Amino acid sequence: MTSASTTRYGRIALGVAASALALAGCSKKAPEDTAASETPAATPAVAASETAATPAAAPAAAAPAADNVDTISGVKFASFTGDAAKGKVAFITCQTCHSIDAGVNKIGPSLHAIVGRAAGSIAGFTYSTANKNSGITWTPEKLFQYLEKPQRVVPGTKMAFPGIPDPQKRADVIAYLKANG
Repeated sequence: MTSASTTRYGRIALGVAASALALAGCSKKAPEDTAASETPAATPAVAASETAATPAAAPAAAAPAADNVDTISGVKFASFTGDAAKGKVAFITCQTCHSIDAGVNKIGPSLHAIVGRAAGSIAGFTYSTANKNSGITWTPEKLFQYLEKPQRVVPGTKMAFPGIPDPQKRADVIAYLKANG
């Protein structure tokens, strides 16, 4: 085997491994599964009462209003200048589940022309009820807030991605989405 083919196969293997890791990071695991595996077994009466309390506890984490763009960290989108080239690199994580091509839905909906679009509005994609009923319009400021911690902004979203804590990377991704939509 030649050095060039070894390098090529090594790159393919690296790409497959990176994709597998990205999918594992985006995989959905129900919170009940995590809690059950990390806590000791409870008596049936206690388990039943805890299970009954779980659905009532979920709505307590209210989402910010659709027009609220406050972030957890307190930073504002206007404080950052996004770089589309850097955003393209950061978007690699998103590509596992999303496409920027019109009409190309993957695990997540196409992000083509996301800026200015109403949440849950791509025909042919099955959104969570939470997303469809959020009342959100994806402005750059709302995307900046959402990408920080998606489950905070749309509790009940199917998107299991934990978010992008770095505000500059979020601004870069938004610049990339604006440039390609």
